[in-house]
Parts: sequence; C-alpha cells; structure tokens
Amino acid sequence: PHAGPVENKNEAAMSELVPEPRQKPVVPMKPMGINANLLGYIGIDTIIEQMRKKTMKTGFDFNIMVVGQSGLGKSTLVNTLFKSQVSRKSSGWNREEKIPKTVEIKAIGHVIEEGGVKMKLTVIDTPGFGDQINNENCWEPIEKYINEQYEKFLKEEVNIARKKRIPDTRVHCCLYFISPTGHSLRPLDLEFMKHLSKVVNIIPVIAKADTMTLEEKTEFKQRVRKELEVNGIEFYPQKEFDEDLEDKTENDKIRQESMPFAVVGSDKEYQVNGKRVLGRKTPWGIIEVENLTHCEFALLRDFVIRTHLQDLKEVTHNIHYETYRAKRLNDNGGLPPMTVETEENHESNL
Repeated sequence: PHAGPVENKNEAAMSELVPEPRQKPVVPMKPMGINANLLGYIGIDTIIEQMRKKTMKTGFDFNIMVVGQSGLGKSTLVNTLFKSQVSRKSSGWNREEKIPKTVEIKAIGHVIEEGGVKMKLTVIDTPGFGDQINNENCWEPIEKYINEQYEKFLKEEVNIARKKRIPDTRVHCCLYFISPTGHSLRPLDLEFMKHLSKVVNIIPVIAKADTMTLEEKTEFKQRVRKELEVNGIEFYPQKEFDEDLEDKTENDKIRQESMPFAVVGSDKEYQVNGKRVLGRKTPWGIIEVENLTHCEFALLRDFVIRTHLQDLKEVTHNIHYETYRAKRLNDNGGLPPMTVETEENHESNL
C-alpha cells in the first residue's frame, strides 16, 4: 500500500528535473491563418515582382565549358543549345586551326537577350583535349583554369573595399563529350571525370548519337552509367545536393534514365512537312535535332537551361566554390596573403 506515495514522490522529483513533455505550449505551434479579406491587403505577394525587377536590371551570368576530343561536334552543339553562333569556331576563329600541342583554353563572351531577359553567356572551349598520342594529365590545364576563376572571385570577395557585384567568371557547367564508340568509356574519360567532378558540375553527353542504332544507344548509355557508378564518379545533379523529396524524385529520374544525354547538334535548317526544323540530312532522311524520338537534344536543353540553370549556378557557388574557399583560407591560416597594395590601403584606412 505504501508503493503509491513513494512512486508519487519519485515522480515529483523527476518532474522537477525534467519538464513534463505533455504540457502544451501556450502559443499554438502552427501559425494561425490570418483572414486577408478581413484585415485588408498588405502586399507581401509583390516581393517576387520586386526581386524579378532587381535581377532583370543586373542580368544573369552563365559560363559553360565544353570538353572532348576534336570532331565530336562541341561547337555545333553549343550553337544549337543557344540557337545562335556562340562557339569559338563560329566567332571568327580560323577554321584551319592545327591541333594544339597542349590543351588551350579559349573563352568567348556574348550577350544573349530573349523576352527582355539579358544573359551574359561565356563559352569556354578546350581545343587539344584528348587529341594527342600521350594524353597523360591533359585535364590539368582545365582544372587549373577552373580553380583560377575561384581564386579570382575569392580575391575580390576578401578585399576591404569590395565591389557590390563581383564579376562571375566561375565555370557553372562542364559538358563532357563522350565518343559514340558503343563500347565503353576510355581511361581518359574516367580520369578526367574523376578529377574534375570534385571541382565543377559535369554533365556527360554522348556526342553524335546518330551514328548508333537505337539498341546500341540504349546499351551504351546503360554501360556508361554503370562505369561511372563503379568508378564512384558523381556527375550533376549530385545525389547529396538534392534539397527535398521533390528534387530527389525529379533528379533520380534524370540520373537513372536520361544521363548521359545522347545528342545530335545542328545549326542547319531544313523543311519538314511544311515546318522549318534544325536537323542533319542523311541519305535516308532528316534527323530532327529537337525531335525526342530522334535524339535527346531537347531533354539536354530543357535540363541545362529551362529547369536547372539557376541550380547549376547555386551548386557552383554554395558547394564547389565554398569547398575551394574553405581549403584556401585554411591553408593560409585565414586570409590570402596581403599584397603591398592592400597593406598600404589597410594602413591608410587605419
């Protein structure tokens, strides 16, 4: 009979130590919905419009890099993506260029406008990649270039008097062109993606996909996916950066079905059933670039431009650049070394 009060005592002692979980907070957990009609209109729904106006004024930057052997149609594909002559080749470079002895990096900028939206597009080409007999470490100049852009951004960012808007030359997206062999990836492909997937968003594409039959294409895509998985190569969109379930579902579909995109590029127009289409003429008909039953170019374009362009920029800034920045500042014990110029400015400020 004495057991009851003892238990109660224990309970009393416990409740002094641990607040009772059952006590309901006075403030309701869920915000109560305010009846807007009753209290009148505030106008917080104009925030989106305010943001739109601000970003429209500043415009957008997008820097895309194309990597792959000569003759895989890199320039043509970039021109097809943006429906204008934006590649290095079409921008007045000599078409009879010799293959460079080492990888050269050539960036060319354009301003593209559509529906009042201005985009400063930079196409970074890498002629000479994978074209030599000995391609050892030929990704190094590319990795160096990508890191140099991060460094440039970091230096601007840590300046005492820094610009309100730092010019963004960081590579947001790297289209890696895989040769349509139908066999497997070359060691060079694997090495490149292994090294660079840690510093940039890589999107693998199978170039000139019209050289394979539909069966060969499906088989080759599966094999490439398997090889990337076995070698632990993460391409964009990376699994660990999916923000929520909706993103995960959408991106899983892309990772498991679409990647790598088997594409055909063309900047020539043809007449098909009374319509003008971008395509490639063959003895047995016209391959329509934007027709999904012919190739996956439309999927790639929608993915890079219409659904994931902003995300490519955000992953570059929040993940790749942040990783570079943390490592760089750590190695330096804080800030990059002060130059004489910045020391003088610092003293004058003091």
